[in-house]
Amino acid sequence: MTQAHTPSDPEERAQIVFALRSCGITDPRVLEAVESVPRRLFIDRAFRARAAEDTPLPIACGQTISAPSVVGIMTQALAVTPRCKVLEIGAGSGYQTAILARLARRVYAVERHRPLARAARELIERELDLPNVTIMAGDGTLGLPDQAPFDRILLAAAAEDVPRDLMQQLRVGGIMVLPVGQSDDIQQLIRIEKTENGPVYSELSPVRFVPLLEGVAADLD
Repeated sequence: MTQAHTPSDPEERAQIVFALRSCGITDPRVLEAVESVPRRLFIDRAFRARAAEDTPLPIACGQTISAPSVVGIMTQALAVTPRCKVLEIGAGSGYQTAILARLARRVYAVERHRPLARAARELIERELDLPNVTIMAGDGTLGLPDQAPFDRILLAAAAEDVPRDLMQQLRVGGIMVLPVGQSDDIQQLIRIEKTENGPVYSELSPVRFVPLLEGVAADLD
C-alpha cells in the first residue's frame, strides 16, 4: 500500500497561502505573516499530517485551532499596522498570536485554559523569534484594562453580544474583529470600527467558534 503524501513544511505553507488567496486574502503583509509561521508547530502530533488542510483541528483542553482561511479573513479585517498594540482573546495554541506578532508592535494574548497559555508561550519562546508577545492565563471577557487602550482587538471565541469591557478598551479609531452568535448556531464574524460617532459594524462571513466564557478554566495541569 502506498502511504499518503505528507507535505513538507514549505509545501504546507504554500498550500495554506494558496487557500488564503482563494478566499480573497490579498494583503501581502498578511500572506507573508501566515507563510512565516509553520502551522504544524501548533498542532498535536496526531494531526500534523493535516496541517496544510483548510480546516479546524482539535487541540488540547477541548479547543480547536481555526482553519487557515478563517485566520486569514480575521487578520486581514483587523488591518494591523506595525504601530499597533493588539489584544487577542482566546490564544488557544498560539497560532493566530504568532501571526499577529509578525504584523504588530505588541501583542497581548489571554487564554482561559492555563495549560494552553503555558504551552503557547513556551512554543513561541522556543521556536519563534517573537519578543513582542505576552501570553497569559486569564478571563478574556474582562480584557486587560491595565494595558488599555488597544489599537486592535481580536476574539477567537463567540460572544452573544459585543463585550462592553472590551469595547471600552478599544481606542477610538481602533478595530475589533469577533464572532457573534449563540454557540449552537452558525455565528457571524463581524468587524467593528470604533469612531467618535459610535461603532461602525461590517459583516464578514459565517463561522463557528467555541463560546466566549467568563472566568479561568479549572484545568488539571
